Amino acid sequence: MRMPGPAPVVVGVNGTSSGLAAARLGAREAVARGQPLRILHVFAWPGRPSSDDAPDWATARREAARIVAEAVATAGRTVPGVQVEGLLVDGLPVRELLRQSRTAELIVLGDDDLALSPRLPADSVLVQTVSRARCPVVVSRGNRPPAGPLLTAVDGSPSSLLALRMAAAEGRRRSIAVEVAHVVGHDDEREAGRRLLESALAGVPELSGARTRLLVGDAAPILVHASHRARMMIVGPRGTSGGSLLGEVAQQLLRRCACPTVFVHGTSAGESSPAGTVPSAGALMS
Repeated sequence: MRMPGPAPVVVGVNGTSSGLAAARLGAREAVARGQPLRILHVFAWPGRPSSDDAPDWATARREAARIVAEAVATAGRTVPGVQVEGLLVDGLPVRELLRQSRTAELIVLGDDDLALSPRLPADSVLVQTVSRARCPVVVSRGNRPPAGPLLTAVDGSPSSLLALRMAAAEGRRRSIAVEVAHVVGHDDEREAGRRLLESALAGVPELSGARTRLLVGDAAPILVHASHRARMMIVGPRGTSGGSLLGEVAQQLLRRCACPTVFVHGTSAGESSPAGTVPSAGALMS
């Protein structure tokens, strides 16, 4: 019987600068975890520009191979000695990334300049993967150097408590401080907010000494502002309502967070999780 190998850090690349940023971050994450790095590009065969033209499959295939080679070289320059493989597969990007997430330690994707979009494109590969992957998904944010604490936000939902446990593990791995934030809408909710923070931390003894931050206002912009001084933000993709695959606050963090953002959805490699299929665009939004 073939024994499973180590769970890789999988980076999805698409030939953009954000994909190369993801390759750099993925190399650092793979080495930090002692896991191999897999650079993945999913190739879709080109259609005909017109009925009289034959599709230029050879050129398209060479370009796809170049995308993988460039990302592999970028990862190797970022962290010399990283164990990296390039993988070019045919198929649909979302389907392949979800398949990879079944056995991956982590999926890393570029942000594709989402902050410049007037709205979140629900059918994008990034949004679909963040919403449905079985392992955590990290969204890279350009070339910002690592600095500051790990920041995680809790709201009492199962998704946010899963993020809290991952933040504890990452803080230990990196030997850096973890800050735990909770946002309430009004001053008269402060006491309830403090109780929620205490309850959340009580379930994760490793974070007994973590700094807590009780913030007041609109959760999404406040957390986006806090992300400017964080090394990484770790959050759950669903809020307390559970009415969508990607909660309203998570949608805003996906678009506008200033630091690399980990969406802790599903389970790590080797753990069981209910099977999911890719939903329609409308199913992602609340």
